[in-house]
Amino acid sequence: MLRGLSIKNFALIEQLQVSFDAGLVTITGETGAGKSLLLGALGLLLGKRADLSSVKDNSQKCIIEGVFSIHKYDLISFFKEEELDYEEETIIRREILPSGKSRAFINDTPVTLQSLVSLGARLIDIHSQHQTLEVTTNDFQFEVLDALAKVDREIKSYKRGLLLLKEKEKEVNALIENQETFTKEYEYNSFLFNELEEAKLKPGELEEIEERYERLNNIEEIQERLSSSISIVSSEEMGVSDQLNTIKGNLSKIASYSGGLKEISERIESLYIELDDIQVSLVNELEKLEADPQQLEETSQRLQLLHHLQVKHNVSNIEELIILKDELQQKVSKTESLSEDIEKLQTEIATIKAQLDELALKIHEKRNKALPLLVKELEDILKELGMPNASFKTSLALQDNYLSNGKEVLEFLFSANKGGTFGALKKVASGGELSRIMLAIKTILSRFAHLPTIIFDEIDTGVSGEIAHKMADLMLDMSKNLQVFSITHLPQIAANGQSHYKVFKEDINDTTVTQLKLLTEEERINEIAEMIGGKSISDSALTHAKSLLYN
Repeated sequence: MLRGLSIKNFALIEQLQVSFDAGLVTITGETGAGKSLLLGALGLLLGKRADLSSVKDNSQKCIIEGVFSIHKYDLISFFKEEELDYEEETIIRREILPSGKSRAFINDTPVTLQSLVSLGARLIDIHSQHQTLEVTTNDFQFEVLDALAKVDREIKSYKRGLLLLKEKEKEVNALIENQETFTKEYEYNSFLFNELEEAKLKPGELEEIEERYERLNNIEEIQERLSSSISIVSSEEMGVSDQLNTIKGNLSKIASYSGGLKEISERIESLYIELDDIQVSLVNELEKLEADPQQLEETSQRLQLLHHLQVKHNVSNIEELIILKDELQQKVSKTESLSEDIEKLQTEIATIKAQLDELALKIHEKRNKALPLLVKELEDILKELGMPNASFKTSLALQDNYLSNGKEVLEFLFSANKGGTFGALKKVASGGELSRIMLAIKTILSRFAHLPTIIFDEIDTGVSGEIAHKMADLMLDMSKNLQVFSITHLPQIAANGQSHYKVFKEDINDTTVTQLKLLTEEERINEIAEMIGGKSISDSALTHAKSLLYN
């Protein structure tokens, strides 16, 4: 409930601070006194867009602050989601800066406008005349019916399931589209993959194949040159080995004569050992060589295949061909598994639909049971509000489509007159009738749902006499379950308020400002008498005012 409201530098309001109690709060005042300013300020507090033109002195900051008692509204989860400190006495503040920018705070923590809107919708329901048209919408009618049917838990489960269904259907549709695309490419990708797979590619293979080809293709020259080299090394008379051996012998005999000769002798010894080893290696290489035309042909074909694949796929090495092969394998495998994935998703979708159907049936059964009760309550209240022949014709039909709140179509037809034609509310009900229907609905909702504070802005327009008394009684009855504000021109409703405020204008230092005042008992009598008889308050008006207040 709204505990307190502070407004500074807003329109005609210079500074205003007021506290409110529970129950029925009535607000009266002459036309143009500024009642709409209060609603405008509250609208900003609840997240409406700010406008610098609504600031009284645009060189100063405009501040609107509300204190709300929220322990009844089950809002702890909201505060956790928004990462805000939860306080049973929560303070909402809205500031409009001279620059035109606005800021919003919840318990002194800066918040986005969307967060403010979300919280505001849970705290105050401002019911102005144009909002009466909400009663004609199917969504609102379902909201009322569902409050009586107590299907909140089932509806939440249904909505979660519906969201999951849409996600799964989106997934399966995307897979089906992909399947069509992939199927067209499947044969080509499969051919490319098989070609690379059959090539049995190995990293680093190309260099090895090229070396083998060069050896086999030039085997005669290699044999000839190896043989010649062995001959030069090992010839008995002029061979390098014999000559080096002679040098080695000569130096070994004089090595002891100086350090330099000893070093040269050692180096020749090393050369001789190395040459001997080289000779062995040359012989080994020669012995390993054997002309093999078949192996040469196979190596040549392998080399041609690898070069062909590299050119075909525009890559520079075997490693890139292997990466391409793996990618093709994934595409081929994905195409082959798409049918299985689609079938799996379709099975999941069927299961979700079965669960939704079960929930929708439970919702339908509870709604069907509550609908006659809603109609009877509405018709009973409307009779009290001067519509004795008001009647509703309703139907609730299950259908195949999954809608946002179930699988039903609700028909909610109305007739104000006996024997009259039934039609949709927006077509057959007048503005005054819609206002009374809305009041009746809000009265019913106050018994079955945890409504926030509700503000009726002249919902009583066009009503008088005994009907005004009935409206006043309904509002008082509602206020047992929630805080009710009524901005009214009717003395009957004003008198029913458990606290009564007056909006008025006054001139201060040559400036007109709007004020809001809690009336004393005597001031209240005079205000109601003035509402009854005008500015010149008569004794009969005072008597009537007292009878309204005290009876």
